Amino acid sequence: MTQRRFPAGFWWGAATAAYQIEGAVDVDGRVPSIWDTFCAEPGRVAHGDTGAEAAQHYRRYREDVGLMRELGLGAYRFSISWARVFGGETRGLDFYDRLVDELCAAGIKPVATLYHWDLPQSLEDGGGWLARATPERFADYATAAAERLGDRVALWCTVNEPWCSAFLGYSSGAHAPARAEGAAGLTAAHHLLLAHGLANLAVRAAAPDALVSCALNQGAVRAVSDSPADLDAARRIDGLLNRLFVDPILRGAYPEDVLEDTRTVTDWSFVQDADLKAISTPIDVLGVNYYQPDLVGAAAEPQTGPWPFPGSTGVAFHKTPGPLTEMDWTVDPSGLFELLTRLKRDYDVPVMITENGAAYADVAADGRVADPDRIAYLDGHLKAAHDAITAGVDLRGYFVWSLLDNFEWALGYGKRFGIVHVDYETQRRTLKDSARWYRDVIAANGL
Repeated sequence: MTQRRFPAGFWWGAATAAYQIEGAVDVDGRVPSIWDTFCAEPGRVAHGDTGAEAAQHYRRYREDVGLMRELGLGAYRFSISWARVFGGETRGLDFYDRLVDELCAAGIKPVATLYHWDLPQSLEDGGGWLARATPERFADYATAAAERLGDRVALWCTVNEPWCSAFLGYSSGAHAPARAEGAAGLTAAHHLLLAHGLANLAVRAAAPDALVSCALNQGAVRAVSDSPADLDAARRIDGLLNRLFVDPILRGAYPEDVLEDTRTVTDWSFVQDADLKAISTPIDVLGVNYYQPDLVGAAAEPQTGPWPFPGSTGVAFHKTPGPLTEMDWTVDPSGLFELLTRLKRDYDVPVMITENGAAYADVAADGRVADPDRIAYLDGHLKAAHDAITAGVDLRGYFVWSLLDNFEWALGYGKRFGIVHVDYETQRRTLKDSARWYRDVIAANGL
């Protein structure tokens, strides 16, 4: 018996990203991206893996849409590779044209993300997200994509997880473009937000009926104790992880405490007068990517070496109690409830969970792939999401991460997030038990 029913019209979806699944990195006019460069540098990616082949979705998209239809998905969130479109070749957008048509024919809403980390390398050579020209070029790309696909795309996500692109890419160097330049991450964060704002305007101009969002990785940030030092550490991390991105988009201003915290490392002179007006162009729904909460406190000694939280070096991260995924991330659905209700309380914005999922070691035998831990993870987080709806949150949809096993960035192919198993040698797809479970949830519109 279904105990928790979701609202009518709730979007049940799955998400992927271009570089993680498409392969075909050197066909149809695609130019190198920063992740091609990153993967080519020895020692950057586990096992020397690259996204050159990935799950071959570029060639197998019809098969993959067939799987989506079998699961009953109502929406599919994919990303358009800027590197495919950047060279001016129409063939790059031709692929997404075919994909969108295939989705529409299957009754699946296309949800297109314009930037999921694959910056063209030539733009990085010109300064990347530290250069103001990059968001301006991004707006041109958004226009081209929306003019071509805007009559069919149900929702546009401008930028995915700008925190990761800015602070892992330019502060700690853990991700492409591997620039460990500390405070530079703040410049990159602002330019990514500006790219979101300019793309929002561009999409709406090219496709006036478009729905627009931005997918932010967010978390519930908790202090390890009630001491003033630990509470202040939590405030600092919440500021850089959450409010630095949500406040400009929804309130048109950076948080004053974050500006004050970071004045020792930057003067914020890269912010120009009209930027925040563009950044705060209204969105239709806020995308939430949630995986685990953060537990923080004051550090005994300041951080040394690469660190993705510039201006907040006196902070230590602690492990949140609870079971762990293969990523060593804590399973804590209460953090999702806490985050969603906080967004309702502080911003009163419609939201979609644009990513949520877990990596586990699957057990494959006799044509079946068992993943009970993933089912338990998804079940717990969907119950938390339903509790948030009951508490008044305007939650419009849920996208599991990920549809397919894929290239997990610097961790290569060793971590599997998919509800569909991919044999990378044969490219055979197999529905995991979690996919069948999710199919039943979608059919019942509840748990």
